[in-house]
Amino acid sequence: MSVDEELNQLRTQIDSLDEQILKLISERAACAQKVAEVKRAENPEAEFYRPEREAEVLKRIIELNPGPLGDEEMARLFREIMSACLALEQSLKVAYLGPEGTFTQAAVLKHFGYSVGTEPMGSITEVFREVEARACQFGVVPIENSTEGVVNHTLDCFLQSPLKICGEVELRIHQHLLSRQNDPKQIKRLYSHPQSLAQCREWLNIYLPDAELITVNSNAEAARRAADEDNSGAIAGEAAAELYDLQILQRNIEDNPDNTTRFLIIGHQSVLPGVDDKTTLLVSTRNRPGSLYHLLAAFAENNVSLSRIESRPSHCVNWEYVFFLDISGHATEPHIQKAIKQLDSSAEMVKVLGSYPKAVL
Repeated sequence: MSVDEELNQLRTQIDSLDEQILKLISERAACAQKVAEVKRAENPEAEFYRPEREAEVLKRIIELNPGPLGDEEMARLFREIMSACLALEQSLKVAYLGPEGTFTQAAVLKHFGYSVGTEPMGSITEVFREVEARACQFGVVPIENSTEGVVNHTLDCFLQSPLKICGEVELRIHQHLLSRQNDPKQIKRLYSHPQSLAQCREWLNIYLPDAELITVNSNAEAARRAADEDNSGAIAGEAAAELYDLQILQRNIEDNPDNTTRFLIIGHQSVLPGVDDKTTLLVSTRNRPGSLYHLLAAFAENNVSLSRIESRPSHCVNWEYVFFLDISGHATEPHIQKAIKQLDSSAEMVKVLGSYPKAVL
């Protein structure tokens, strides 16, 4: 068999497989429409987006993945199929920290897929307000970076907000040097978000030691300014480079190659238990000896795994703090309910901010 004949056979096989894939995706979409009909018949105000169900589907797909496509690529394909099917059931709008081209927008698309409507907001506070007012069903906000730590503004918003955490998404952050110039040495002013500048501190000290570093509200704003000014550059992601037609002069200039940011999905709905959950608590206590010990003892004595603890000023009384705690498991599990009940007896306030599926990939 000649090479051309073999290629023609393979292409015919691919065409046949494409037809089968098309048929199966269409059948899945029709099934999703029937699910919507059943839900609306029972409850006109039914919730169609089910974070725990989507996480379960993705985990199952990853477990069944035979290759040669990697788990991340396969999960991304199925995320888009689920996103398109969900759009047939309900149109979702998601607020995020904008403008367009930010890493937060990339987190929205990774978690919800491209069939969701997105609304850029000017600040984290505006994202909370937009969702609280139900102008958007969900919001996406950054909570912590593996290099630079927690985003305090997000924690502070939870102190006053009634919103719940409905999910999380982790995004590998690659910072690129962008500019209209052809040579990094031509860059006299460099714009970026403070966190991005901090994540690239060592690289900048070596390769752009004389550039003026100017902080702005977002990397997308940095890219916009670099596009409008001569001898300017920006640190931002690939989406911002495409949006503002900038050259990528140097890729992956972050000091830590495993640089990752965690984002939270915020909304009004409670999430049912899934296969691998996390719960976030807000706890306040008086400033007295042993108060933190008693808080932590409630988890140890009830065999609850604590994965993160952050403190913030209460904004009510000087030198009093509130604690944000991440624990493994769902708030409905008996041993976690016992721990929360024990917390209630020693803390001033205990608030469950949400139980939700742990990030998939």
